[in-house]
Amino acid sequence: MIRDDMRAPTAEGTLAALQSLQEIGLPMTPLLPVEIGGMQCRAKAEVLQPVGAFKIRGAWWRLVNLTEEERARGVVAVSSGNHAQGVAWAARKLGIRATIVMPRNAPQVKLEATRALGAEIVLYDRPGEDRDEVAAKLIEERGSVLVHAFGDPWVIEGQGSAGHEANAQLGKIPSRFIVCCGGGGLAAGLALACPEAAIHVVEPQGWDMVGRSLDAGEIVRVGDDPPATICDALQPDATKTINLGVLQGRAEPGVMVTDEEVREAQRFAFAKLRLVVEPGGAAALAAALAGKVPVDAHTVIMLTGGNTDAESFARTLTGV
Repeated sequence: MIRDDMRAPTAEGTLAALQSLQEIGLPMTPLLPVEIGGMQCRAKAEVLQPVGAFKIRGAWWRLVNLTEEERARGVVAVSSGNHAQGVAWAARKLGIRATIVMPRNAPQVKLEATRALGAEIVLYDRPGEDRDEVAAKLIEERGSVLVHAFGDPWVIEGQGSAGHEANAQLGKIPSRFIVCCGGGGLAAGLALACPEAAIHVVEPQGWDMVGRSLDAGEIVRVGDDPPATICDALQPDATKTINLGVLQGRAEPGVMVTDEEVREAQRFAFAKLRLVVEPGGAAALAAALAGKVPVDAHTVIMLTGGNTDAESFARTLTGV
């Protein structure tokens, strides 16, 4: 579903995306001090975006770059929730019809929030149905434009706008970004925006297809029977060539985190930063807290999403 002739994302594109987001008044998310292992580093609170996740950046930059003819045909996206809300938010603001293919078992809070933003939701069974096939059928029937969650140059550039913000807030290029990683859109965007910074991708245990792809130098798919994970936002089957092309030779070796390390990071963020962070949004913090990635005074940890329901978050906090 990703065209082979799609252009490559650029560093200049990340700056243009930032300017576009500033023009619509999207607030700069705070860069918060956080102490880990006696070292004070920084956490970028993307959980405070209007849709509760960084995905709003790439969704906006993709949709605002559609032609008038493409806008008239509408857009289709595939997402478990955060990209869905970003696309729905941007589509509503631009007056574009948005259809989102979402798993039937997606968190209810994400399904409801996407509907509330005016998008049409088409459900599929996970596992069991191929979400890309569902989306492809809709695109063929309607002539809509695919807004891929990570394998799109405009989406990658939009996510990279967060790197320029962190640079301005820190007063210098960060030494490293620790990044929650699903398909690699945010990691690739940050690599373009801040080429001097190390990029550490963090994935759930057993879902390390970006890390393995970086090691192999080619796309590696998740196995046929991957383990369950609480990080619903970090479960693509594989990265895309466009993402690997940016990250290859730039990203550090990938690391994995367990569900319990993620839960501990959620508790830490709530206690120390007063933030609600969903499991997938806490993976980078989990890696830092577990000592799997080094931190220094100029490290930026990406807290990428906060869309979790009260019941499951309460269970995480109480350990019940």
